[in-house]
Amino acid sequence: MALFATEPPDPIRPRGKGRPRTAETAAPSLVDLLNLVRADGATTRQDLERRSELGRAVVADRLAMLTDLGLVNDSELGTATGGRAPRLVRFAARRAAVLVATLDQTAIGVGLADLAGNLLTEHHEAADLAGPPAKIAERLGALFRWTCERHAPPGGIWGMSLSVPGTVPAADSDGYLATTPPVMPAWEGFHLVETLTRDFGVPLWMRSSIETMTMGELHAGAGQGLQSLLFIKVGRRIGAGLVADGRLYRGAQGAAGLIGSLPVQAGERNGTLDALAGSDRIEAEGLTAAQDGRSPILADILRRGGAITAIEVSQAAQMGDPILSAILSEAGHLIGQVTATLANMLNPDLIVLSGSVVQTNDIILAAVREAVYGASHPLVTRDLRIIRSQLGSSAGLVGAARVASEALFAPPFLKDWIMQASPTAHPGFAAHLARLTSARPPAPAAAPPPAPATGATP
Repeated sequence: MALFATEPPDPIRPRGKGRPRTAETAAPSLVDLLNLVRADGATTRQDLERRSELGRAVVADRLAMLTDLGLVNDSELGTATGGRAPRLVRFAARRAAVLVATLDQTAIGVGLADLAGNLLTEHHEAADLAGPPAKIAERLGALFRWTCERHAPPGGIWGMSLSVPGTVPAADSDGYLATTPPVMPAWEGFHLVETLTRDFGVPLWMRSSIETMTMGELHAGAGQGLQSLLFIKVGRRIGAGLVADGRLYRGAQGAAGLIGSLPVQAGERNGTLDALAGSDRIEAEGLTAAQDGRSPILADILRRGGAITAIEVSQAAQMGDPILSAILSEAGHLIGQVTATLANMLNPDLIVLSGSVVQTNDIILAAVREAVYGASHPLVTRDLRIIRSQLGSSAGLVGAARVASEALFAPPFLKDWIMQASPTAHPGFAAHLARLTSARPPAPAAAPPPAPATGATP
């Protein structure tokens, strides 16, 4: 039996003069009303009647059904405006939860979010994604179980959402993943999606780290309320995420934003943006500066047996090392040149920079600002803000939570499970899970992982 899958309640029986409550007749209006409450902010019956264009009796009946299903509640009274105080209709975001995870080249992050996509708890730890995939998957599963045992609501887990380093191909719909997409060459042939789906018994979604971080910044960071946003992540690879008209733009193949492959030039050197401005380049130039003594700070780290990474380079530059400051400034100007081209084409409200080398110093941010403001049309830069991410490592988890929330309640998927009050009862998913379970029995539950070094952060 799958872990943490919840049994759907008994179907709602007919009531009142034999009026049937069937999926065929009620589901479409239930879906419309629930999403008006969940996503569009409708808060009273009168508001729902006006915006749905459904009659008073239908709205009252469907709200009673949604309340019985545990998806909304109307126990709170609003402010009276000359008559009786209206009852406020609220989405029951704590009805259940979703598990979220970020898989980065050097770290794993896991968390739990409510059905509205709000992150409730998170945990981060070091990991090597180049290691055996089975070992990484085992650790991820253990962390998920550990999170559930401490924080899962009585309604259980309704979905999982993963953020991964590679590009996730765009699907024809936002339906759950049935098979593992080819996102990481080192994981080729390993059935991560199938393993997690079988072990936890809930649908799973996956997006690239750039996409989830962009969504996180849009919904919980500096991008809240904006219609256009450009997100730039600086790491070994440099990528961009784009929000247009308030929605994430994924591209035809889910590969939008691969700006690290663009050609750039620094003096007499030519190469891609990844090669000339990514963290690997910053690390290599920092190591050279340490070995030849041009950077006393890094040379001292090297003498004491410490490792030189892009983080050490960034921290030493922030302390005033002129050689390292120049290395980061050059990288920032190259990133800024590419970003300026995107800004002139897209005219975003906001540009957000993220990544450890950006978060640990001000030099790259200043260089990007200089390049963008110097090479962009005045109309583009008139109200443009260029800032660091407000969410840091949490952005990917927040974005993954939004992916799951939007997918669970997307009308094509929602209409097939709403009458059973649980996505695990979706006919297509139930059949898929049955096939996975019969093909190979799930592994026994592992013991919770030991207390992490960084701790779980509520």
